[in-house]
Order: sequence, then structure tokens, then C-alpha cells
Amino acid sequence: MPGENLTRIEAQERRAIVDTESYDIALDLTKGAEVFGSRAVIRFRATEGASTFIDLIAREVREITLNGAPLDPASVFADSRIALAGLAADNELIVDADCLYTNTGEGLHRFVDPVDGEVYLYSQFEVPDSRRVFAVFEQPDLKATFRFTVTAPAAWKVVSNSPTPEPLPAGEGTATWSFEPTPRISSYITALVAGPYEATFSELTSADGRVVPLGVYGRKSLWQHLDADYIFDKTREGFAYFESKFGVPYPFAKYDQLFVPEFNAGAMENAGAVTFTETYVFRSKVTDAVKERRVVTILHELAHMWFGDLVTMKWWNDLWLNESFAEWASTIATAEATEWTEAWTTFNAMEKSWAYRQDQLPSTHPVVATINDLEDVQVNFDGITYAKGGSVLKQLAAWVGIEEFFAGVSAYFRKHAWGNTELSDLLVELEATSGRDLSTWSKKWLETAGVNTLSPELRVDGSGVISRFAIVQTAPADYPTIRPHRLGVGFYALEGDALVRTHHVEIDVDGDLTEVPKLAGIAQPDLILLNDEDLAYAKIRLDERSLRTAIAHLGKISDPLGRSLVWGAAWDQTRDAEASASDYVDLVLGNIGTETESTTVRTTLAQLQLAANAYVAPERREATRAKVADALWSLATQADAGSDSQLQFVTGFASAAATPAQWAQVESLRSGATALDGLEIDADLSWALLVSLAAGGVVTAADIDAALAADNTAKGGEFAAQAKAALPDVAAKRVAWASLIDSADLPNTVVRSAAAGFVHPAGIESLSEFVGPYFEMLLPIWESRTYQIANYLITGLYPAPLASTALRDATRGWLEVHADAPAALRRLVAENLAGVERALAVQDADATRG
Repeated sequence: MPGENLTRIEAQERRAIVDTESYDIALDLTKGAEVFGSRAVIRFRATEGASTFIDLIAREVREITLNGAPLDPASVFADSRIALAGLAADNELIVDADCLYTNTGEGLHRFVDPVDGEVYLYSQFEVPDSRRVFAVFEQPDLKATFRFTVTAPAAWKVVSNSPTPEPLPAGEGTATWSFEPTPRISSYITALVAGPYEATFSELTSADGRVVPLGVYGRKSLWQHLDADYIFDKTREGFAYFESKFGVPYPFAKYDQLFVPEFNAGAMENAGAVTFTETYVFRSKVTDAVKERRVVTILHELAHMWFGDLVTMKWWNDLWLNESFAEWASTIATAEATEWTEAWTTFNAMEKSWAYRQDQLPSTHPVVATINDLEDVQVNFDGITYAKGGSVLKQLAAWVGIEEFFAGVSAYFRKHAWGNTELSDLLVELEATSGRDLSTWSKKWLETAGVNTLSPELRVDGSGVISRFAIVQTAPADYPTIRPHRLGVGFYALEGDALVRTHHVEIDVDGDLTEVPKLAGIAQPDLILLNDEDLAYAKIRLDERSLRTAIAHLGKISDPLGRSLVWGAAWDQTRDAEASASDYVDLVLGNIGTETESTTVRTTLAQLQLAANAYVAPERREATRAKVADALWSLATQADAGSDSQLQFVTGFASAAATPAQWAQVESLRSGATALDGLEIDADLSWALLVSLAAGGVVTAADIDAALAADNTAKGGEFAAQAKAALPDVAAKRVAWASLIDSADLPNTVVRSAAAGFVHPAGIESLSEFVGPYFEMLLPIWESRTYQIANYLITGLYPAPLASTALRDATRGWLEVHADAPAALRRLVAENLAGVERALAVQDADATRG
């Protein structure tokens, strides 16, 4: 929004002037439903006589006092900044203001539980939103101690970064909590969570002998579904693993995990007070993929306590130091310290597919991105920062050796505890422990963009023996870097009813062509798998014989990671228009029934639906969608009773339903007229079936209202919004559009859900009506809404299911006319365009299929 940006240059200039010491922040949460009182006392050193500014987003500023002298708010407070002139060497600034609660998941979010009317609050400050709650130097390299004093209803629980103190009565049913100061941390990881949360507590003993208190919190109306004991168990496993591998004890005084409503992300690494999405509170049956994802997320946030919270980046260009490391660390910890031993398979199926997709968009960027301002930061919470960075770190750990990698990380934590760092600080320690020069590796892997493709090149003699084996590496023209890879090559052969690995070598690959003499003299196997064990970050190709074997026998590969790599290779070839989308549909439908890894099934089914809805040739689309839905229903009826696959195939069928007969089957299942052994139509599944029926136009808005009356919960409200927006007639779409665009009242999760329903592929005929309005709303929405809401609307309402030349041309036209639009907005629109351009290319390839 205008006036709320901050550039890297401004942050560097301010850091050269200011060194923060402490914040004393008093918050009054008893002032009603719109505003809360915020009084901040900030002590900081500065260059004497210099001028700078401090950040604040507030409805009203009552008092500003600098070193005892009052400043006129009307004169010095504008554009979310307070101008500070004539600074002393040591300064005390007092800012007293009223700030606004939000319903966007940014700043201090306020939620009213529809079940019981209780009010719940939580903070979300990453990247630039602590300034929505108190006056602050909003940049990560101005660390300080933070002391919070909070006045709130006496019946509430109040949680922050420091251990919760005993509250003192403050009169008229209120109380005051006075927290001890935090260690020196960045403002974006400070936290406040308040409300009538239920809680349970435990403890563990840290590596240094301290007893660390543990807490798990959740809303009253969801508390019965929160399996706190399991969460404590995974937390203990993570603590033991990280303290052992990092060689540094847990750095904070306690560790609370709070499951909060209407959360935008999976979780947030507030120091000692991690907030999580309530998606991880399972009121209905969920897939193993979701259960495993929760464990990975728990360990991801725990890893941040060291990497990000104890040691923090100087500026957001090193955002990957946070997210990539936590992604890698949480995956290896999940695989080695918990029962989810196939976590690297999940990483390949989910994170890497995300990374490869992101790395082929026009907005791709190096892992170490150029971050000019806060708007750049917001759009760079993407598949490069998380998934490619995590993949590259896995490659680096293989390159230097895992023990050497952990030793370097440990030295990094010890040297830079409570400070700020840059990429070079980490690489110095890894070079010291490994003895490897990482400057070239860093330049090629972290400072350049794009994904390489690796293909086998072999000659086979008349007896079927390989006489020459090499690996060809290519790069896209826009990002021509050829990189070094540490990878495995696996040979697989059919033995009875299994496709088993018979030979494996691990090698270094570099350059355009790498000869592999070790593999000469071996009989050609049924399947050759490059990047076996998934050490490298690269797309892989299958030779013709291997591709035929995969199509016929993919489900017979005994190793789940090997299967995931083959699934990924087939999908990459389809997305790159090198293979037919119709053939990919056949591959999935012929093999997914025997896949055992939940996340592989989940990811593959999503790709299947994208192929059916947007990638097959338009003349085949209707028949393909019907074929996919019929096949998924058949798979659901054949799946083991109560199995993970049964649930996934049922929800996949409901999402894919495209004919009256299929929607009749959905209705029969929802009503109970049709039953599958072991399948309970619980609350969330019932809603998923209702969304399908809404998209098919076989229920009305009144039917959806009745379902909401029966499940008047926050989750029910999200599903109801999705179902109403999915109704296929133009009139219903206009109502949904108006609720999203003409009004700013809906909370973040309802906006996200309604947008998802609006673009349901079953309503494709109505979407063409909204192409013009979509482009007309872009600039007004960007200028009037917070980033998170604007992002949901701009990406969520794009009519991607049309996947047509008309949509492509309209998108290109907007970008041409609005060359001076904000860069972050143009990036979102350009990414939408890239998706349509890819779909059209894949459609053309599919149309040439015999």
C-alpha cells in the first residue's frame, strides 16, 4: 500500500545511524472490537544530530516524545512513518497510539468464534507487520530486547516470547501480564497471542541441563480434537535431534505451540511462541500426507529457533537462510528422528515439484534473490526460497559430506549467536569444516536461476550390453548455467512382480557431457534412473526403454523414492510439452492405485486434474474429465476399507466430477444412499462433496446455508463460501465476485476459500464473463488491500481454467499497458500468464497425439 514500503537502501542507511537497545511495549486489549492501545518506549543509540524515522501503522497517534521533548503527531507522522530529527547519542522515544485489529492474518488478527462468540487474538509479524502493533524499526538487523506488558480480560490466557507471568488484577474483570524482556531478537519474531485458549503443558530437559517448559494451545471449540501428547512427542524428538546435530542448546526459555484461527501460512517461528494453522487440528479424518506435513512443519519451526531466531539475516535477500535451511533440516529430522522415515520421498513429491515449477516461471530468481524493498520480500516467499533452497542444501550436504555440513552449521551458530549474518558467513564455516572451496559452487547454485535437465546417453551392443554411458546436461536459454551435481544412477530390472534396483553408482556430474565409464560393460536394464536417491536438484529424463517400462510397471518399483522420481520425470516431460498430456492421464490412472506414499498420491492427483482440466487438447477435455472422474470412483471402490488411498480417491473423484451421473454419485455418497466400507462421511468430507455438488449446479445457495447452519464453525464458514462461489451460473458468480471485490469485510481464510470456489473448472462457461472485470480490479485492489488479501484475489480469481488464447492475449495486453505498475503486482500477473502459455503449449503437443 502507498507509504508502507521500505527499500533496502533506506534500511541500510537507517542501520548506519541507529543501534536499537530495548522496547517496552504496553498493549491495552480492552478497548473494544476495532482498536487496541499501544504505548512503546524505545531506547536506542544513534549518530548524534542525525535524522531518521521509525515505522508505525496506526489509526491515531496521541503522543510522541523524543528525549523528553513532545513532537506534534500531525507534523511528524505520515505514510506509516514517524520522522525523528536531531537525534542524541542515547535516545528514548515514547509513542502512544491506537492501532487497528485486522481480519487479514497480518498484524494483530482478531477472530470471533461463531460457535461460542469467544474472541481470540494472535500476532503475525513476518515480514513488515509488527509496525501494525507498536512503533518499531522494522528491519531484521536492528535487534533489541522486547518487554511486553498486556492488559486484557482476566479470564484470558496471554502468551508472548517470554514465559507467561502471573497476571495482576487491573479492575473490572481485567488483568495485566508483565513479561520479562526477551533476548536480543528481531521484531518480526516477537509475538502476542491472547484469548480464552485452552492449554496443556509438559517439559523436557535441554542438552545443557535446563528444564524447558512446553505448552500446546488451541481454541475451546476445537480443543477436543487437538492431540497435544503427540505434538509434545514430536517436539521432544526434534529437540533431541537438533541439539545433537547443531551442537548448541535450545536458545530460549520455553517453547509454546499455539494453533490459531484464520492463519495465512502453515506456521510462524516466533521465538518460543510458534503459531500454527488450525488446519493441523484434525476435526475430521485427514490423509497421511497432511499428518506427515504437520510433523515436518513442527520441526521446520523448531529448526528456526536456531536458524533465523538465534542467528538472523541482515536483510531479506538472505531470506533463504531462514526458509531453505528450515525446510532441509525439518525433512532430515523427520526422516531420521520420527516414524515418518520416507520424508525425503515426500520432499521430492511435494517440495521439489513446487521448486521445479517455480524455477521455470518468468519470475524465477536466484536462491539469494535481489530484494530491493518489502514488496519484493512478500512475493519471494515462494518455491525458490523454500523448496529449491532446501533442495540445494541437500545437494550441498552431499557435496561437502553430512558430518562436515553439520559441523559447519554448528560453528556458524556459535560464532554468530544473537547476531545478523549474510550468506558468506555460513559458507566460511562450511569451507572450514569440509576443506572445499565453495565460491564457485555458491555462484552457480545460489546466485544464478533456472533448473538443469539431465538425460542419459548410451550405446548398447548387439548382446544388450552398455558399451558407453554418459549424462547430458542442458540449461534453458534464459538461464544457461551448467552446474556441478552429486547424484546417483540406478539400474532397475523386472524380477517377477517387482521392479528392483540391481546396480547403483554415486558420481559427480559437471559440464555439458559427463562420461560414466563405470556403467560400461553392464547389461542394459529395464529402467535407468538418473538422480537415484534424489541428491541433485535437476529435472531428469527417461530414455525410451525406461519410459516404456515406467508406463507399464511404475507401481512395481519397490523403493518409494524411486517411484516418486519416475512420477516426477513423467510430469516434467508433460509440462515441457515433450510428452502427451493424454498419455500422462493414462499413466496416472494405470498406476496410482498401487502407490503407497500418501504425499505422492496427493501430489500426483493434483497434477492429474491439472492435466485433465487445462493440458489435454480442448477437443478432448470434456471426455477426459469424465474419464478421470469415473476412474477415480472405480479406484475408490477398490481401495482397502478405511485406507488413506480410499479417502484420497473419493475426494479426488468429487473434485473431478463433470457429468450429471457423476454428481448423482456424489449426492448418493453424501446422503448415505451409497456407502463405502470404512469411509465415514464426516464434517469435512461432507463439505467437500457439497462443494462438488455446488460446482455441478445441483444444489442451491439455500442448501449451502442449511449445511452451514448445521456446522456453524469457522471451517464450515470457509467451506460455505467456497461452495457458494463454485455455483456455476453467472448470477451466483456475480454475487461471489461482489463479496470479494466490492467489499473488504471478509476475513482472509474466507477470501481464499471463496476464490478457490470461484474458479472451479466445472463453472468454466461462466468464467469468460469475468475476464474484463478481473483486469479492471487489479490496480484498485493492489492499492486498497493488504498484501496478503491482494495476493489471494489476484492469484485466486485469475480465470486459469479457461486456458485459452483469448485469456493469454488479455493478460499480455494488461502487462503491456501497465508497464509502470508496481513490480510485485506485475510479477503476480506475469506468473498467471506463464501458466496459460504453458497450458497452450502442452495442449498443442497433446493435439498431435495419434
